[in-house]
Formats: sequence, structure tokens, C-alpha cells
Amino acid sequence: MGVLPAPIEELLNTALVAELTVVDDRGRPVTHPLIPLYDGERIYLTSSVLFSRKLEHIKDNGKVSLSISDPNAVKVERFRRATIQGDAIVDDADLHSGWERVLPIWRQKEPAIDFFLGKRVALPLFFERGVIEIRPRRAFLWADGRTDVAPQVFELVGAGR
Repeated sequence: MGVLPAPIEELLNTALVAELTVVDDRGRPVTHPLIPLYDGERIYLTSSVLFSRKLEHIKDNGKVSLSISDPNAVKVERFRRATIQGDAIVDDADLHSGWERVLPIWRQKEPAIDFFLGKRVALPLFFERGVIEIRPRRAFLWADGRTDVAPQVFELVGAGR
């Protein structure tokens, strides 16, 4: 077991889509669908630098939220919803291959990435990617998926250190 409660880890490990919310340069929340990759301590997301400002927004304000709310994107026996708040950093020091450090987790979750890797020469801008690394601080769990009732709240201060 990692730093998050088991039901939330199960969601992270099975969800093909999560909603990352960042704060833009005007202080407004902006949400992006991305594939969450979890190693038991941190949550990783990758983002192409093409047509996206999310990496710059995170550099300006690392307070982010990641929600898993789509029952069609999660393969679990009993659906539940979760939101994770945390501190994010961006690793974009090597846009061409720095993101490959999360490739084993990505490949395990979504083997179709190998098809795209085979097209790497044809899609070079797709593979100029930064890695978003989230250290979870607080998590909310709606165990039955119903958001009309209060969630369980998990304070994770000191998690991921």
C-alpha cells in the first residue's frame, strides 16, 4: 500500500482518465483530462508541450487537484469517486526523453502507448513531453460514487517525502 487509501489507489491504478485542475495566470481553474500514473507515492501525468499552457500554469502555482469521476474510465467492481489535492512540480528539463522515466507505469496501464511509440518519428511534437509530478496532500473519497453525501477526507500532510 502506498500513501493513499487503498480504494483511491485502486481508482488511480485503473482509471484511464482523470481530470487535472490547475490555476491559470488570471487565477481561474482550468481542467484537463489526462492519464494518471501512480507509483504508490506520487502521481505522474505527462503533457505534450504543443498547444498547452498547463505546464506553465503549474510552474506559476503548483497547487493542483486531480479528480476521478467518470465511471466509464474506471475498471473497478464497485464505482467510487475521488479527488486528490496536492503540490505539483513540472519536470521539463528533457522534453525529448525525460518523460520516459514514467513509461513503465504508462505501459502497464495503457499498452497502446507502444503503438504511438512506433510512430514517434511521424509524431515528433507529441513526444516533446513534460512530466507533472504530484505529491498528494489531501484526498476525498465518495465510496459509493454519490456526491450528494459528504466524502471521507484523508489528510496526507507529510505524504510523499
